[in-house]
Amino acid sequence: MPDGPVNVDDVEWTDYDHGQRAFRRKQLAPAAGGEELGASLYDVAPGKRLWLRHYHEGNEEAIFVQEGSGTLRLGPDADEHRLGPGDYVALPAGEESTHEIEAGDDGLRLLMVSTMQEPDITVYPDKDMVGLYAGAAPGGDSDERSISTYLDLHAEMAYWDEA
Repeated sequence: MPDGPVNVDDVEWTDYDHGQRAFRRKQLAPAAGGEELGASLYDVAPGKRLWLRHYHEGNEEAIFVQEGSGTLRLGPDADEHRLGPGDYVALPAGEESTHEIEAGDDGLRLLMVSTMQEPDITVYPDKDMVGLYAGAAPGGDSDERSISTYLDLHAEMAYWDEA
């Protein structure tokens, strides 16, 4: 049971810097005692991007833009949509919700919310890669995961081959 409200100013930023993908994140849900719903505040510098373009097979996400502007590349064809303050985007599980976010000239601050179901498979179509998670959902406590790995999307083995 949470102790009460958590103020965003009391949660520390975590910095991510992977070249073009650089942003700050405050994980609000765990700080407030959230278990099945994740929420993170993101601050993205002008021209920088968030996570790799992806979609989830087991979790739904949503975006709420608070400040700034940016571009959302949405769906299998990466159709471009302008983002601005007050915009809300629902991203149900599945390929139609493939997404990537890039901040505009004035940067971008947004709240992302997601279900925290596990296991989950996250698909990264531009890299032909999948992420497999069990024990804790993506965005959850990685120390609690029994599986947390990234694999080639086309890596296959025959089920019935004898060892």
